[in-house]
Amino acid sequence: MSLILMTTALLAASPVTPVQPTPLTPAQQQQLLAKTQTIRLEVDLTTLSEDERFVVGKLIEVGRIFQDVHEESRHKDALRTRARLEKQQGDAYALYRLFAGPIATTLDNQRLPFVPVDGEVPGRNLYPWGLTREELNAFIAAHPEQGAKLTDPLTVVRRSDKSSLQRDRQALRKHPVLATLHPELVAQLAALARRPDPRGFYAVPYAVAFADPMVRAHQLLREAAARIEAGDPAFADYLRHRGRDLLANDYEAGDASWVTGTFKTLNAQIGAYETYDDELLGQKAFYSLSVMRRDDAATQRLEKALSGLQKLEDALPYAPHKAVRTQIPLGVYEVVADFGQSRSSNTASILPNDADHANRYGRTVLMRANVLRHPALHQSNLEVWTAVLAPAHHGELHPEGKFNRTVWHEIGHYLGPDRDGSGRPLSAALADASNTLEEMKADLVSLYSAQALRQAGFYDETGLRQVYANGIHRTLNEVKPRRAQPYNTMYLIQFNWFVDQGLIVPKPDGLHIDYTRYHPVVTSLLKEVLALQARGDRDAADAFITRWTGWEALHQGLAEKIQAKQRYRFNAMRYSALGD
Repeated sequence: MSLILMTTALLAASPVTPVQPTPLTPAQQQQLLAKTQTIRLEVDLTTLSEDERFVVGKLIEVGRIFQDVHEESRHKDALRTRARLEKQQGDAYALYRLFAGPIATTLDNQRLPFVPVDGEVPGRNLYPWGLTREELNAFIAAHPEQGAKLTDPLTVVRRSDKSSLQRDRQALRKHPVLATLHPELVAQLAALARRPDPRGFYAVPYAVAFADPMVRAHQLLREAAARIEAGDPAFADYLRHRGRDLLANDYEAGDASWVTGTFKTLNAQIGAYETYDDELLGQKAFYSLSVMRRDDAATQRLEKALSGLQKLEDALPYAPHKAVRTQIPLGVYEVVADFGQSRSSNTASILPNDADHANRYGRTVLMRANVLRHPALHQSNLEVWTAVLAPAHHGELHPEGKFNRTVWHEIGHYLGPDRDGSGRPLSAALADASNTLEEMKADLVSLYSAQALRQAGFYDETGLRQVYANGIHRTLNEVKPRRAQPYNTMYLIQFNWFVDQGLIVPKPDGLHIDYTRYHPVVTSLLKEVLALQARGDRDAADAFITRWTGWEALHQGLAEKIQAKQRYRFNAMRYSALGD
């Protein structure tokens, strides 16, 4: 059986009444494609050694596997649809590639299919298709001993029906290594198989749910590690550990090797980390892989500028403060290729997200310089900026402002609470509100710390103004966000707060920025966000988000101005290393 069909079979949906909205018409598909620009990342690999090029090739193979798993994780019909559309090579296939599945984001920010498939469901395909939060929460309340596994970021939730149990038991029989690594699962599935109950649920590790793909990925990573061992033993160690992680369903060894290792030229983000696509509980991580080449000179310049993180942590408006690492692994990279959740115009990452791993080993910051500084992406930013800002501010937006704000956004994830007052990880305490608050905290830390960084000489006055301008640009939405969009939601919250507090002042000639208000206004919002995280009160977090996400005539008028001037809404990422 092919990898595509095998993965499809592993995640077959439970029998529910299908919901099939009317697909987008050909004219509507063409409207979306007309608003799409191609961003091509060209990276010269000829300067790499033969062994390094071999490793890049193996990582790309793993990336293609992860791309399959990512797409099938998002929609039960994804890979079957892709196989059909790929033969036709028409507009629908271009949309599939753009949106990594059969569901598109429309110009008015709806999520609709463009081919005849079921509409999108909140749990995507990592829960039984169409499962509601209420049904799962009721089961967890009645079976609290199963709650941790059902909400684990690296498990698929199944109904305890006969076909699901047979499928997972077959995967364990086919791959004895998985049965060895997960002996408790063998016993659990055998017990459930004696009395199947479609009303019940169980959790199966990604390593078993995606058994064939993960066994193959493990093999490829071992081959890459063996080839690079002599030239870059630390990177080889990471690849070897991460390959084992994919089968053990435990990322600690790989995370430790990744964060603490000193690599030479190559780096790679490998695994399932970000939970943005899980709109049911905000818990399940989706696979991604990025192959990157380090820019040594740019990294060294940035490393010299980073110091005094404990002082920044201690200055944040919350208590009690935590101890933070004074040295953090941070690199500036050229992206060679992205796969899965990371295939976008993503500018930076800070990983791992696991609070225990981060406390033990730290986190690594990956700055994607060839995305951050891409001229076409900056031009798109300028179109939004000049559409709604007063002419006096038009010259203030600059790529270096985005680069520096992004650096300190990622560092901002290091700072502030990572657990609530009861010791729970924020993702567990705040559920689907956690991503919105965490990303907003990081945004605000990058702006809050700017004043101190100016005083320390990290920025001059021009650099400070560029960072501040990028912080305002960040808040401009061209459509009303859906609550399930954590980034766009936190942009709207910031915009509304900034207007309310007089940092952004709407006038007839456009939005004005009162830079004298910048630091105190950012401080006031950051204080609120840090308090919500420290409390870990999901209801309070939901109430705060609801209060500050109003969308009124001002917002709609600005959105229409942006839409009128904005040439492109979407970015189709292409990579020279993939022959795109």
